[in-house]
Amino acid sequence: MITKKKQINRFFLLATAPFLGLFLFMLFSFSSMHLEIDTAPYVPEQTLAKQTAELKQNLDKADQAVQVTISSIRKTSALYKQTTAAMNQIVNKAQTQAKRPEYIYNRKITSKLGTPFERIESDRIRLELYKVNPGVYRGYAMKVKLKDPKAMQMSLGLDQVGGSETTLRAVNRYGAVAGINAGGFADSGSKRYPLSTTVLNAEYVTGFEPSFKDLFFVGLNDNGKLIGGKFSEKAELDRLEPRFGATFVPVLLKNGQPMPIPEKWLVSPKRAPRTVIGNYKDDQLLIIVVDGYNENGSSGATLQELQSKLYGLGVIDAYNLDGGGSSSLIVNGKVVNHPSDGSLRPVPTHFLFYK
Repeated sequence: MITKKKQINRFFLLATAPFLGLFLFMLFSFSSMHLEIDTAPYVPEQTLAKQTAELKQNLDKADQAVQVTISSIRKTSALYKQTTAAMNQIVNKAQTQAKRPEYIYNRKITSKLGTPFERIESDRIRLELYKVNPGVYRGYAMKVKLKDPKAMQMSLGLDQVGGSETTLRAVNRYGAVAGINAGGFADSGSKRYPLSTTVLNAEYVTGFEPSFKDLFFVGLNDNGKLIGGKFSEKAELDRLEPRFGATFVPVLLKNGQPMPIPEKWLVSPKRAPRTVIGNYKDDQLLIIVVDGYNENGSSGATLQELQSKLYGLGVIDAYNLDGGGSSSLIVNGKVVNHPSDGSLRPVPTHFLFYK
């Protein structure tokens, strides 16, 4: 009996084993599964619609704010442009007004010279040529506005002490637009040396020599201002910071007043071809070159005549440069004056002008 019960139990176990295993598998599988349940509260449809409406309203307000900001920026930009244009007009007007006295003064001095027959202008220089014909002599005036101080330089004959060349050759060799003869000279053997104190590139060519008798020094400083006079000590001239300059005789005007002309130079010679240089109060330069047929005193101008002419033209300071056969005026590669020697004379120093 016991044996039969055991057999039945075994049979039952074997028969239910698959179902038991399946049951256990499902039990473990369900216990490992993670079920997520939406715990968010339920929102009624009316509440959702209200929230949507509020959101749209806020977006509309934001869009309006953006449009206002953009409009404000455009108005500000337009106002800035208008303000800038107005300021530019004010600046331009102020500049024009500031230049007006200069313009009026230039018209005043130009009216005394007449109408230029030749004019050269660049961003560095303005150069105007006039005829001078008071009846007793004939010549040419060249009014120069140095916009760039370095538009005027001085050259040394053949670039060496003792060398000499014509002004035309110096102009061509340096590529200048105009040139005149400068200081006096002394001959020694076959050499032609500049007279007394001479400055080139801010250095003394042969050292400083105190002014004696009627000699003077004339040149330009770094600011393009004409400087000159008599100097007993080197320090006096150094204070004026000469960039270049040469020496001759005599001084004609100083600070707008005629200077006494030494008796010797009134008659030796009385008339002659002349080259003179001066400046106006606005630092424009005036150069007059007078024609003459010889150096015997019968043609050309006297120093008194030129002194009076320069004074009447409103020149402030004026100096007589080397004259006679040395007088030369070159513009645009042409000899403007009529040299008394019949041809240009080689000299050691030249004032050159650059376009």
